[in-house]
Amino acid sequence: MTDPKDPPMTPDPADILFSPATRAVQARYGSRDSMARLEVRGHWKSRLSEDVMSFIRGRDSFFFGTSSREGRPYIQHRGGPPGFITVPDQATLAWPEFKGNRQYITAGNLSENDQAFIFFMDYTLPRRIKLWGRAEVIEDVDTLIPDIRTRPGYAKVERAIRFTVEAWDENCRQYIPELSRKIEDNG
Repeated sequence: MTDPKDPPMTPDPADILFSPATRAVQARYGSRDSMARLEVRGHWKSRLSEDVMSFIRGRDSFFFGTSSREGRPYIQHRGGPPGFITVPDQATLAWPEFKGNRQYITAGNLSENDQAFIFFMDYTLPRRIKLWGRAEVIEDVDTLIPDIRTRPGYAKVERAIRFTVEAWDENCRQYIPELSRKIEDNG
């Protein structure tokens, strides 16, 4: 029996990626056994590797997914100069929220459902990283990202988002369009 004062157990990253319904579909289509072997080996992690942290710190863009309490999904592009995403440790990302279209769908969703998703894509490497976790709006930007106001071009920062990683995965490179070849072909 667990003590109610104990912090909740962190879910296994594979349980975050693969719901019972997902596992049933994997079984139906024949991939469940191979996914189960990867789960046993601990393929999916909850802490970012140094390589992934470095990759994220160099990004100037990503897609951020949230959903309402009712489960209505929303995805929004986030961008800024390389380095606008801070990675203070192996389980945390933070970034400034710039003044935008004033719809506040992301902030509204996070006020009632903190589950979130981040998708990083680099067509030139090619590489893509997926992160599942929990996010929160931080009004005191300077506490979360202390040097943010000294960076050029950050005058329109309104708030920040702190994202806690619960699971991550790196997709295979198959089917990522080769952007450099497309540019050469069209240039």
